[in-house]
Amino acid sequence: MAAVRSRMDDDGVDVLLVSVGADLPYLTGYEAMPLERLTMLVVPRGGAATLVVPRLEAPRVVEQPEVFDVRAWDEIEDPVDIVATLGGRPRRVAIGDQTWARFVLALQDRWPTVEMVAASTLTGPLRAQKDATEVAALRAAARAVDAVVADMATRPFAGRTEVDLSREFVERMLDAGHDEANFAIVASGPNGASPHHTPGRRVVEAGDVVVCDFGGRMAGYCSDITRTFVVGEAPDGFAEAFAVLEDAQRAAVEAVRPGATCASVDAAARRRIAQAGYGDAFIHRTGHGIGLEAHEEPYIVEGNVAVLRPGHAFSVEPGIYFPGRFGMRIEDIVVVTDSGVEALNTASHAVYEVA
Repeated sequence: MAAVRSRMDDDGVDVLLVSVGADLPYLTGYEAMPLERLTMLVVPRGGAATLVVPRLEAPRVVEQPEVFDVRAWDEIEDPVDIVATLGGRPRRVAIGDQTWARFVLALQDRWPTVEMVAASTLTGPLRAQKDATEVAALRAAARAVDAVVADMATRPFAGRTEVDLSREFVERMLDAGHDEANFAIVASGPNGASPHHTPGRRVVEAGDVVVCDFGGRMAGYCSDITRTFVVGEAPDGFAEAFAVLEDAQRAAVEAVRPGATCASVDAAARRRIAQAGYGDAFIHRTGHGIGLEAHEEPYIVEGNVAVLRPGHAFSVEPGIYFPGRFGMRIEDIVVVTDSGVEALNTASHAVYEVA
């Protein structure tokens, strides 16, 4: 909270308003349910912070009087009026990026001359640099999904639907200590050429390449890993492309260090893939930040000249995709250290051959 207030001073923000989304638990430890009832943290630059919360939700709040007050509102009250009153007469307000439009519009009615900016301009850089406790949480989550990879590598894939396999990934994440599963992509055969494929009723067959990308949350922090499985004998052209992918992912991780830019890490992977003739088959950025959310700053993409600093945590996940045939991706979570990089995932990058 002190760091956020400092940024408010620097940016001339009079009031910070945070509703649903990861900024709220980051600042208070409380995660709001995405309801039609408004929950909002009001942080004036020079006054006490107040968490405005529906009375029926108030029992879920762990009160921290030294950090924020709690203002529970009743069903007959207008919570937007409460927030506007607590906020006073600001000139510049930072509002949570994921705040529902109905509440933003209502606040604009109360404050017609107020300039509103995205709260992520304040919170994004702070959340992007993890402290030692946060890195430890990310490391534990990464090791848990590493164990899931090892377990699934012993399981049969052929004859099962993508949905069935996806459910097993979810179950194994929970068994490994995750509190919830965020997603479990299982993309087999030609579906593997769609990076965000939704698992369906397709039955996995012998000769299929299966891209498995899954992650969840453990003690509040996210995991995200992708490994490539092959059922029996791989199709023509797979081995050559996968060797390039392994080289590209390794090169990108080796490019991570304090002072490097996000774009330079992306370029390290993209250059290797393009040089091998697969440039058009790499159709997304190299990575995304991770923490309380599965996707957050920093983004490892061409054109992002943001400088990497110790504590930045993100995925490194180049992929190669051949429409109508198959796809492949290798993803690890890494963190920038004082002298270089630590890969939090340790599961082998090799192709997982399954029955």
